[in-house]
Amino acid sequence: MNGPEIQIEFAPELSLFVPAARRDARTPVTTDGSSTLGHLVESLGVPLPEVGRLLADGREVPPSYVPEAGVVVRVLAVERPQRLPEPGEPRFLLDVHLGTLARRLRLLGVDAEYDSTDIGDPALAARSAAEHRVLLTRDRGLLRRREVWVGGYVYSHRPDEQLRDVLERFAPRLDPWTRCTACNGLLKPTTKEDVAHRLEGGTRSTYDVFAACTACDRVYWRGAHNDRLVRIVEEAVAEFGGPGTGPGTGRG
Repeated sequence: MNGPEIQIEFAPELSLFVPAARRDARTPVTTDGSSTLGHLVESLGVPLPEVGRLLADGREVPPSYVPEAGVVVRVLAVERPQRLPEPGEPRFLLDVHLGTLARRLRLLGVDAEYDSTDIGDPALAARSAAEHRVLLTRDRGLLRRREVWVGGYVYSHRPDEQLRDVLERFAPRLDPWTRCTACNGLLKPTTKEDVAHRLEGGTRSTYDVFAACTACDRVYWRGAHNDRLVRIVEEAVAEFGGPGTGPGTGRG
């Protein structure tokens, strides 16, 4: 690039994506005079789905804005809770590396689609667009694909922190114990008699409350790992709201 020079300053929340030399200061950037601000921001490492407002000399501009020489640009992080392009509850699509996060979102009753097979970035981006799902990923390149409807970078490697990050950012309504953690289908109460033939003897004699998935027909009850899952639910409900009780957490 050998065109006009501008200055760009990134918000601290975006420092993960910005080379160390460009953090905490206005950085001179030489442009080609025709590239959009959105293109320049992404060329410096920041995926546009993580960007909130763009300010040029204090005036809000769109990503399509072509900056002129001498302009000072501030790149702000996306605001939380994030507003989506359409009203209604956010629905999610998670990439192949976020299986634990997908199961925890489903545990809380959040619509979270996930496929353990790696269908590839183009297919994920296309599905996000077709179904208007928020694409969650730790792949920065995937977030740069233009067809993604809405993307969200998952900042942590730790499932507890990942869950809190997503709930804080997108504020989905929590309805625990209403979705199948295996396939994302909805659960419905069922009687012990209806599922008795599918239960081990110990389960039949120990548990009385059951639910079944309306999509894959898996059976759920209060299993041995109930305490751990109850903790996840109660902590999420305490911080982000929603009911905190349900039919059970075992699986058959």
